[in-house]
Amino acid sequence: MWPLIRPLLFALDPERAHAVALRLLQLAGALPPLRGLVGLAYRAPARPVEVFGLRFRNALGLAAGWDKDGLALRGLPALGFGHVELGTVTPRPQPGNPKPRVFRLAADRALINRMGFPSRGADFLAARLRSKPAGMIVGVNLGKNKDTPNAEALADYASLLERFAPLADYLVVNVSSPNTQGLRDLQARAELEALLRGLVARRQALGSKVPVLVKLSPDLSDSALDDAIGATVGAGIDGIVATNTTLARDALGGPQAREVGGASGAILSARSLAVVTRIQEAAPGLPIIAAGGVMGADDAKRRLDAGAALVQVYTGLVFGGPGLVKRIVRELG
Repeated sequence: MWPLIRPLLFALDPERAHAVALRLLQLAGALPPLRGLVGLAYRAPARPVEVFGLRFRNALGLAAGWDKDGLALRGLPALGFGHVELGTVTPRPQPGNPKPRVFRLAADRALINRMGFPSRGADFLAARLRSKPAGMIVGVNLGKNKDTPNAEALADYASLLERFAPLADYLVVNVSSPNTQGLRDLQARAELEALLRGLVARRQALGSKVPVLVKLSPDLSDSALDDAIGATVGAGIDGIVATNTTLARDALGGPQAREVGGASGAILSARSLAVVTRIQEAAPGLPIIAAGGVMGADDAKRRLDAGAALVQVYTGLVFGGPGLVKRIVRELG
């Protein structure tokens, strides 16, 4: 049915279309018979993967940003994902940037967004996670509030770690969104290592073993990326998510390409893959979750071949529809 549904969704404003899809999946998750039907149609075969001491049903997951507040948490497993990453969540609720803030570039199979971490806050997501589906690996992507200075960022991230360590299967420190002013400055080696060491110390004080990862930008220079990898390894972080959205516009056309924000989709594929490759070369054995520009099975295979342990989709799902998950997992074999 996707060829019939896609034109209807694409006729809507992108953020509105996303809200409709999220609501439909939320409803499916709330109604067991409907959830079962969706699962029959879309559930991917089991291809178990073990990473961070966790057993994933398959290597393909949903990237952060699609379900920021865990609204469709019970419906998402029916689409066949091996894991789901929720968020980005901030300690306090915040509305994000003014609308319009999402732009669909269909000819380029790309999105541009400047969402700015809209979040219902830690309390809301924590309540949703208390009823997470059994057997589904759920990560939570953590961000600081917009009005929190970088000098005080550790306090925001540490409060989120304390809140979600007992509830999530893994946590991701997001310091790479281009849509919160100054956030990417936290990727500089000294700042990043101090932040990550502080979080590792807080995790130890809690007596928690929850895996903590960091999400990096695709726009780092090679030397800056090497510094970020070094900071990650030096701090004792469990892995890297590569990558967030890009500020590059080289391969995009049309007037919307000039919109401010991070671009995702096919434009990101080559650079994100290059970042995965460089991380694997610089830190062999450090687990990588590859995100960015995964539009089909070939993209997923290339990332796994380059050393990624897991792969995530978001924009590929927008253009490929819910059947994309099953197709990719089948072709991965």
